Amino acid sequence: MPFMHEAAIQRSIRLPTLALLFVVLLGLCAPIAWTQQHDQPSMPDMPGMDHGDMKPDIGPEDPAVVAKRLADKRESEFNHHLAGFLVILAGIFIFAEDRLSKRWPLVRYAWAMCFLAAGVFLLVFSDTEIFPFGPQSFWYAITHNREDLQHKIFAVILLALGYVQFERTRGKFKAWWTAWFFPVVALAAAILLTFHVHGGNMHAPHAMERMEHIQGEHRWFAVTGIAIGVTSGLAQTPQKWQQFFKKAWAASLVILGVLLMLYTE
Repeated sequence: MPFMHEAAIQRSIRLPTLALLFVVLLGLCAPIAWTQQHDQPSMPDMPGMDHGDMKPDIGPEDPAVVAKRLADKRESEFNHHLAGFLVILAGIFIFAEDRLSKRWPLVRYAWAMCFLAAGVFLLVFSDTEIFPFGPQSFWYAITHNREDLQHKIFAVILLALGYVQFERTRGKFKAWWTAWFFPVVALAAAILLTFHVHGGNMHAPHAMERMEHIQGEHRWFAVTGIAIGVTSGLAQTPQKWQQFFKKAWAASLVILGVLLMLYTE
């Protein structure tokens, strides 16, 4: 039948296009991963050097340096905790959307707004050394500090996810690829998380232990992000388990939010 033939053609086009989009997103992540792997300085064995630290004991630290490091630590933890709270809200709204939207139709926009709010906050407040809070220009920060650059990339990802979903809810975005935008981008973001740079504790006491702790937390973020990408994709696929995967998607978001709210440095 002509209808069946047309549907088969559409499916044959969609799968290669999805694969191409995923490869492109991986390509965007690859330069950051390569830079991180090749820019890490080697640490030669030095007599008397404690490998729990990044440098030998040279006496008490400058109180101003300690205060700045503590302020950066509090700022980073607060940013993660706020983002986690918004992600938990998004998961709750997705989980309860079918019931709540019957009484309050605007609830359908709620989880997209949570992602937009998280994206705006991360874009503006994630690095307070950048103008207008600090002396650095935006361009200087993202071209000289990989951590700042990655924070802004994550902000853009959150904004893109929220915007596409908002427009889908409004009925403005109806193309098939918009349904797959969230799963594909979520998977790419999870992969990018495994290469996240965090330089705030590089010169602190017991820096190696702190960095291993932070990297472990980010690995859990990445694993949960992969679960979010997979379950959200399956939730968009018509099959008998579709409603189950929609709930699993919401639960994965809540788990990620809880992990973010438990983040410490």
